[in-house]
Amino acid sequence: MKIIYNDIFLEHETGNHPENKNRLTAFNNIEQSKIIDGTPYLSLVHNGQYIADIQEKCNLNIPLDADTFCNKNSYEAAIHAVGASIMASYSGDFALIRPPGHHSFPGRASGFCLFNNIAIAVQNLVNEGKKVAIIDIDGHFGDGTSKIFYDTDKVLYMSLHQFPAFPGTGYWEDTGRGPGEGFNINIPLPPNSGDDVFMDAFETFLPVVKKFEPDVIAVSAGFDTHKSDMLLQLNVSLDSYYKIGKILKNNFKNIFAVLEGGYNPEILVKSVENFIAGINNEEKIHSETLTESDVKIFQDYENYCNHLIVKLRNYWNF
Repeated sequence: MKIIYNDIFLEHETGNHPENKNRLTAFNNIEQSKIIDGTPYLSLVHNGQYIADIQEKCNLNIPLDADTFCNKNSYEAAIHAVGASIMASYSGDFALIRPPGHHSFPGRASGFCLFNNIAIAVQNLVNEGKKVAIIDIDGHFGDGTSKIFYDTDKVLYMSLHQFPAFPGTGYWEDTGRGPGEGFNINIPLPPNSGDDVFMDAFETFLPVVKKFEPDVIAVSAGFDTHKSDMLLQLNVSLDSYYKIGKILKNNFKNIFAVLEGGYNPEILVKSVENFIAGINNEEKIHSETLTESDVKIFQDYENYCNHLIVKLRNYWNF
């Protein structure tokens, strides 16, 4: 796995917003890739009116909501973020992009996100006959991605996220609808959860992903679960991102990743480096002391977890 990146993603100017270009300028000496235009793929997920509205508001420098900013160059950055995600889905690489995408709905921007990069790339693969599992390790629930695939059995969506936190959803009870029942797995993590809870959640439900027998694993790679991130109250160390990369590589053949959150630029660089090192079966680059959750946090997590296991057993033998 290598990084797909271009400086066009810096043109999405948001000022002092937490989601700003410093997240990517912190990566030094990254080789730039020629990124395809993602415009032909937007309609796989988004409706035409929404696409036109995004373009117009970017041109006029009108915020998309109270938290989601844009400027006259944001549309170009966003369509190339989609393009990089499409490229990564074919090459098995890491799309180091912004704006992020997993809060974006078919007709609504949200949570710093314009177009749902990973959902578009996944839907493109589905249209080619692939089964895809999305593993969302961003600390916020990917409500847009969940909504897009909530009614289908062609995509399995699994999210590990702090609860409660923005966007306020991601309940364990929400496991899909109609043909999609059992294919949406929400794993709430109490605030201050450490590496023990984070890795237990990942490893406990990974067997469901394996039972799904996906052709491709798509990782919504957010790193705001880290203990130094400014927007959440999780307590995960860099070591967990390396472990997740290694576990995925040891269990699945085809993997790609798309950057979501992670708002401490220095930590974001180290997180991405550790994750990719794990995927590539290379030595761990950065180490930190593993964190442990207190008894009450673990009890709250196990309560969520046990309820979810009981419900998922209606659909999966694991």
